Amino acid sequence: MKIAISGASGKTGYRIAEEALSKGFEVRLLLRKSSQLPESLKNCERVFVSLANANDLDKAIKGCDALLIATGARPSIDLTGPARVDALGVRRQIASCQRVGTQRVVLVSSLCAGRLQHPLNLFGLILIWKRVGEEYLEKSSLDWTVIRPGGLNEREEDLDKEGLRYSGPDTQEDAYIPRRLLARCCVEALSTPSSIGQIIEVTSSPEQPPITMKKAIDAFKL
Repeated sequence: MKIAISGASGKTGYRIAEEALSKGFEVRLLLRKSSQLPESLKNCERVFVSLANANDLDKAIKGCDALLIATGARPSIDLTGPARVDALGVRRQIASCQRVGTQRVVLVSSLCAGRLQHPLNLFGLILIWKRVGEEYLEKSSLDWTVIRPGGLNEREEDLDKEGLRYSGPDTQEDAYIPRRLLARCCVEALSTPSSIGQIIEVTSSPEQPPITMKKAIDAFKL
């Protein structure tokens, strides 16, 4: 499978690319011209693209079997960012997939997406716009999965001792997950057919027993 990864130079995106490569996927990185990549990704196929340019997007995604959307607005004094990136930017990527025939899409969103009363919404209603982006994907004809991670951190140590807690939408609130484990979840979704059509919330804990995404989905869909 060949996957395109948007936001591939971000803190989550580059880890997704590394994990995808480790699982044998062919990877195409969708980047801004100012993007910086770690050495581990220097040999990957790279395409410089603007989310506002439909032709660029179509060329970047065409020929890929799946798109993994890891773009996201950062907290900023620019309060228009979440609307532009998490809603309109996602919609443009979805429309491009529909035009070029890329059917499989995994979207990285956020725990509490859609919730109005949350501190993150001080930064341009970021959780509201993330939910709008999710809804664009849900209403598409694509084979979609939404991954909603908890609070993200950069920790890379002892991750093999940490279990993941998967759940359906609107069931978790304030737990955390390292970006590396989130990246592994995103890649696992591509190999888990039962994740299609699902909003999956994910956090982690050393006390959480190991479980595959498939088994977790089978449990919370009951």
